[in-house]
Order: sequence, then C-alpha cells, then structure tokens
Amino acid sequence: MRHIFFALFLVGLSFFSPAADPIRLRPEPIPFTPKEFYIAEVTDQRSEQGPIARLALVLNQPIQSVDLEKGVAASFQQFINQGLKQNKKLRPIAMRIRQCRVSESAKGNRVTGQFTYEVAFDLVGKDDSGTETSTRLTDYRGSANYTRPIDQTAVIEQTIRQALTASLKSLNEYMNRESGRNEKLARSLKINFIDDTRITDDDTVHYNPARKLTWADFQAAPRKGSHYAAEVFTSFSYEGKSTVKDGVINLNLKVKAYMLKTSSWGRSDARTAYALNHEQRHFDITKIIVERFKRKMNADSLTLEDYNSIAQYQFIESFRELNRMQTQYDDETNHSINQAAQERWNQKIDEELRTLGVIK
Repeated sequence: MRHIFFALFLVGLSFFSPAADPIRLRPEPIPFTPKEFYIAEVTDQRSEQGPIARLALVLNQPIQSVDLEKGVAASFQQFINQGLKQNKKLRPIAMRIRQCRVSESAKGNRVTGQFTYEVAFDLVGKDDSGTETSTRLTDYRGSANYTRPIDQTAVIEQTIRQALTASLKSLNEYMNRESGRNEKLARSLKINFIDDTRITDDDTVHYNPARKLTWADFQAAPRKGSHYAAEVFTSFSYEGKSTVKDGVINLNLKVKAYMLKTSSWGRSDARTAYALNHEQRHFDITKIIVERFKRKMNADSLTLEDYNSIAQYQFIESFRELNRMQTQYDDETNHSINQAAQERWNQKIDEELRTLGVIK
C-alpha cells in the first residue's frame, strides 16, 4: 500500500506549479517635473478585468495568471506618487487604464512575450453646481515584444514600468505644448463683441443709428387681407469664432440687428412720417434686445466647458424677449393709432437706447 501511495504522490507533484509571486513595480524617479498637471486618480477601465499577465514561469508547465502586486490601478498610482512630483495646485488629471496585458508563450527554455498598453488622460474638475466634470485630453498606446530565458523574469516588470513612464512623459509633452493654445485647457474667457453696422445696398438693412429706415426700404407687396398700414420684418443674429492664446479663450461674437427689405411692406396711402416712425421703433426695439443680449453674454455668466450652449440658450431667451416686447409695443400703441401711447414708447425707447450707449 505504501508503494502505491508513493507513486500517486509523485504523479501529483509532476503537475503541481506553485503560485507565482505578483509583479511589483520598482520605484524610480520619473525624469521630469510637471508644470501643468498632477495625476489625481488612476482607474482600471480594462474591458478584461483580472490579472494583467499570462506568464511562462516553469519549464514544461502551464502558463500562469499573474497580477501586479496591488492590482493595476493601485500599483500605477503608487508608482506615480513615489516617482513623480505631484503639485496639487496644478490641473488634476485622471488616468484611465484601457489595456495592460502581458501574454507569453514558451518553446523549450525560451519565452516570447507580447505587451500591449493603452491609457487615456482626462481633465477632471467640478462645474458651478459642484457636479464632477471630465474632459478627454489625450490617449497613449504602446506595445512591446521580448524574449527571455524561462528563469529570468526581470524584463516583464521593466517593460510595464517603461510603458507607464513613457505614457506620463507623453502626457507631459502634450500639456506643455497645448496648455496655452488648447481650448480644453484654457483658464479664462474673454468676449469681444463686433457690431455689424454696415450700410449696404442689398436686401439687408443693418441697424445703424446714422441710417434710419425710409419707405424705399419697404419693397414687398402689401399682405392681402391685412388691416395694417405697414409691416416691417426685423430680427437679430450672432455668429461666434473663438481662438486661444496664452490660455485665454478669445470669443469674438459678431452681432447684428437687421431689417429685410423684401419682407417688409407699406401701403402707398399710408406712407407718412408718423407711420414710418412706428416701424422704425420696431427696429429700435430689436437693437435694444441685441444690447441686452450682449450684456447677458459676459464672461462671468459663461463657463469654459459649455459657453457655446449657454450662448445659444441666451439667444433663444432673447428672441422670446424680442417677440414679447414687439407684441407689447403694438398692443399698447394699437399699431400706432394711439398717439399718446406712441409718444410714450418713443421716449421710452430713446431713453433705453441712450442708456445702452446706442445714441447720445
């Protein structure tokens, strides 16, 4: 019986492989000091979770699964904290590990390894409401192949460590290069308004205090069935273009209040100076709303992350305000029939135009 037990014990030993030690990244100084960022967090976002390595460690034995000593995210964070000077007054960057994998195969005493690596770097922070934000900045991908004797494993740790250092170096180069010119990394916002006050001969009359409407501007045929003496089509628009210099977003907003000749009309028997003034005041109201819109669009009311969407929202709100004010004007003046109300609106409009700096 002892002989049989001993034979079985040997068979068991021939298939037993002791658990491999986890991979421990050797701490070392990272050869640069970031001036634009620090690594605030490292997270593991690999599609395939679990140990990062499949290694050939023992001759004629199965491949073994081996992980970093504390897991990939904690090991990377520890390596960074030990080797990189972290100034938390700089921009916080999140490092997202997308792929980190070592795969080996053995042929006799020689082992062939393949390493694949991918990380993403995001700028993180909080918006005005305290909600966490994340902005993708740059990615890093790398790979390496190596061969080694089966009993020498140092190249595995070295390959991972070098890839991690290379990705941090790539991030540092990106931040140094882009910090002053990339909108995602801008620190402040400056708005420059450009008023389109051109005087042209085409269909569009741009609002200009020196260029009042004339009846010649009303070129459309009177609308059939309308009880009004005249109708003016006015509106406003804006278009923006941004540039970044020295970390400042310069937002150039071209705004215009305008009137379209071929959409405006006046009956020939009603083309009086009094009626023309009523239509001019519609145009003045449009200009007032444009000026109010400009004041809503100050740097303090916008955020670096979504100033475009805020501008669009304010534009829509201003457009609604324009419609309300135009309707109120016509209702109170009864489309110019109420002369006392018309005079009150004349004074009200002129006063606001002066307050807004449109006229003196």
